[in-house]
Amino acid sequence: MVEKSKGLLIDLDGTLYHGRNRIEGADLLIERLKELQIPYLYVTNNSSRTPEQVAAHLMEMGIPASPNEVCTSSLAAARYIAEESPGARVAMLGEEGLREALLSAGLTIVEDSPEYVIQGIDRAFHYDKLTRAVRWIQEGAVSVLTNPDLLLPSDTGLMPGAGSLGAAIEAASGVKPTVIGKPSSILMKFASDRLGLAPEETYVIGDNIRTDIAAGAHAGCKTVLVMTGITTDLNMEAHIEATGVTPDYICRDLSEVVKLLCS
Repeated sequence: MVEKSKGLLIDLDGTLYHGRNRIEGADLLIERLKELQIPYLYVTNNSSRTPEQVAAHLMEMGIPASPNEVCTSSLAAARYIAEESPGARVAMLGEEGLREALLSAGLTIVEDSPEYVIQGIDRAFHYDKLTRAVRWIQEGAVSVLTNPDLLLPSDTGLMPGAGSLGAAIEAASGVKPTVIGKPSSILMKFASDRLGLAPEETYVIGDNIRTDIAAGAHAGCKTVLVMTGITTDLNMEAHIEATGVTPDYICRDLSEVVKLLCS
């Protein structure tokens, strides 16, 4: 018997859409959650977009969304630093979504002598940025990585993600960063806090055992794997073995998710 969920944390790419194409049933899932007044948040490792941009992308595909329903790794990273050190001096390697999150959290973005080096996806990354980040970290700045994704999908194929840049910084500095996004539990705990719920009262819905499901399990959430993206029948066992995590529930598509959690 499935316990009624008090709140849902829902992955985006691979779960509700592929690139610019809505996955069948994504709009119906959200409409059903609204009808039943089940609170939810969209939770994404994407650090480049603001909540407004994420919501606009969803709305373009016919999936109901507002900025206050979006949790990004940038928002979680900014809060993590602000709680550790309010008003901290932060050097940023990233894009608009990260900059806005840091400023909104009351942090000070600097170009020298930072207390923290925070890095997300940065499509203007270059060798001088790498050099400065490594030196700052070696001088004692705390290294924070928004998300460890090594590759990202794009309209022209895969491209290096924030984790690829982070790997270069870690290799050169010899310092492991604090990772905020999935599969870390930090993003999920941030999101469940936003819902006002304990992690054990929330379900995480995602298509990737290595990120979404692992993060949910690490945070103490129940997990629902939907077979609409990264994890398939062919690679599921390898993903379970690699992570040591087994989903609580497995759904073939989003209509099964609706039946599981919303009926």
